[in-house]
Amino acid sequence: MTASAKPAGLRIVGLLCAAEVLSMSGFSTYPALLERLREAWGLSGTEAGLIGGIFFAGYMLAVPLLSGLTDRIDARRVYAGACLLAALGTLGFGLSAQGVWSASLWQALAGAGLAGTYMPGLKALTDRVDGPLQGRFIAFYTSSFGIGASLSLFLGGWIEQRLDWEWTFVLCSAGPLAAALLALRGLRPVPPHALPQARRPLLDLRPLMRSRATLAYVLGYAAHSWELFGLRAWMVAFLAFAWAESPTELPLWAPASAAAAINLLGIPASIFGNELAARFGRRRYISAIMAGSATLACLTGFLGPLHAWLALALVALHFVFVMADSAALTAGLVAATPPMQRGATLAVYSFFGFGGGFLGPLAFGWVLDLAGGGGRLGWGLAFASLGAACACGPPLAWLFGRKDAR
Repeated sequence: MTASAKPAGLRIVGLLCAAEVLSMSGFSTYPALLERLREAWGLSGTEAGLIGGIFFAGYMLAVPLLSGLTDRIDARRVYAGACLLAALGTLGFGLSAQGVWSASLWQALAGAGLAGTYMPGLKALTDRVDGPLQGRFIAFYTSSFGIGASLSLFLGGWIEQRLDWEWTFVLCSAGPLAAALLALRGLRPVPPHALPQARRPLLDLRPLMRSRATLAYVLGYAAHSWELFGLRAWMVAFLAFAWAESPTELPLWAPASAAAAINLLGIPASIFGNELAARFGRRRYISAIMAGSATLACLTGFLGPLHAWLALALVALHFVFVMADSAALTAGLVAATPPMQRGATLAVYSFFGFGGGFLGPLAFGWVLDLAGGGGRLGWGLAFASLGAACACGPPLAWLFGRKDAR
């Protein structure tokens, strides 16, 4: 990238980061209010986990179409249309959700909206910015996901304390509408890179299966997402449990505010993690981070309830390790993928990753129910289920081999 092109690249990545944060205003509203809705609707852990996970099932089902379309039409158009889906899903939850199935329907629709913003936003970035700084800009963009999740958690807890849960969802639906306007007004049109005679399936697994390195990134991302979204879905509820179990004074923050602050730690963890991966090698770095994250998951669940401050410290450290390989995985995948296949490859990457995101919260709630519904042993085993999924990552990372793109 030339010196004159660098400011333009910074403007584009800044705009897309801002749009992504706005589009996610309803992303963490349900996790922020999970305990409140469990009590109001009499939900079991499995049912609560299903509502949290179905968001990512909606993402998983929609991403082949919405992300794959970015190889054929301008990604900014896909992005704007998906923002409308996200707004509709969040608004519908606030206006008409009354239990497991109606809540799941609106959550799935909101998840489908995220499918057309997160990876298509990345495609919009890589279509407009290339050169040696592309990997760093990708790390900035993927880290904006953490800002969006944190802001959504904070808004969810803050608004619910002043109004009620219905109005919380209604007000949080405004963010995606603002993001759609920002993307349409701020990004210049760019034609896609699709091959002129190629009309591949939107979810084409053939290029993935031919590339050993790409397959490893995809499977590693699935393990990463299982742990990440399981932790995000249940973080507020776990901190509330730890606060109640603590034998001494409680931290100053409410659980939702504490979770929002912890999510912000993922931003520097993701950015610096990508830099370290580029310096020391992605295979070695990702293996070490995933092994550490799996260990911390078990420690957090079993030791956190002993003291509120210990729970806060362990959850924060665990989340830093979870996020430390996020940008490294995505930047490595983009670098290893030809531009004309990038949209389809990102669709497959998201499909498997957010498939893990669907299973993580669901498995967490299921284990919680099996262990008695929410005692110390139940929380410990539920966190161990996240660690077990992440422990699959290091063997997969070793598949990167010499095809690792640095």
